Amino acid sequence: MSAQASITGHFGEWLQGRMGPDGRLSLITVNCPALSVRVKRRDDPILTLVQEGRPVLSRKRARALLDHMNLPVSGCFTIDHDMPAGGGAGASTGALLGVLAAAGCDAPPEDLARACVAIEGASDPIMFPHPDEMLWASRRAEIVQQIGAIPECEIVGGFLPYTERTEPEDLQFPDISDLVPEWERAIACGDLPALADLASTSAERTTTLRGPEKDITPVLRKSLGALGHIRAHTGSARGLVFERGTVPPDAVDLLRAGGLTRVIHFTTGRAP
Repeated sequence: MSAQASITGHFGEWLQGRMGPDGRLSLITVNCPALSVRVKRRDDPILTLVQEGRPVLSRKRARALLDHMNLPVSGCFTIDHDMPAGGGAGASTGALLGVLAAAGCDAPPEDLARACVAIEGASDPIMFPHPDEMLWASRRAEIVQQIGAIPECEIVGGFLPYTERTEPEDLQFPDISDLVPEWERAIACGDLPALADLASTSAERTTTLRGPEKDITPVLRKSLGALGHIRAHTGSARGLVFERGTVPPDAVDLLRAGGLTRVIHFTTGRAP
């Protein structure tokens, strides 16, 4: 007997930071249908994981996850993914969710999020149907508030040549409590240029605080006339935000020439 699951990833964050100097770490994720984690399971009396390249999940954590959800199952789980581990695109959370789904777990999103945090100390909100429509406390598996849909837009992005896995105790992020009310107002008006500008501000604050010192994304934004730029606030994902139908034909080539790898072009947000 076999089973399989596919989990949609994300691509960094629109916003991420502390809600006040000592507030909880919160984020608004970038939903990315172009990236996924795929998990297949076949019957086997021993729990094993098959992964190509850098592993995104250890056998110990997989066992702990299944036990946490009261799933006394074993099997051989094959994990395949489009995004690099440590890229900031949901490979780790996606692997956890994929293993649970392939094991037959149909728990609600809130329970899945708490399970991921129990195992890894942090979680992306990709278990929810519209993960980019909430302010999410990633270390607590809590919805801080529902905000609303981002206008449909196009993103071209890739990954810088480094990896940075999330450390649950790492809370060195800038204050974004001033950006969230502005984000809410821009969402209410469907103002994509304002949202892209706020995302750029959040990205620049994190780059100033956490690096890297030389991040080419703002330069690429200017060269290509993008509305704004986004980043994985922990990880190497970087992207440019465009109105629908305005992506320059040479955008992918310019990103590759700028040193980004695995360059993708996708649509995100929701049409009105």
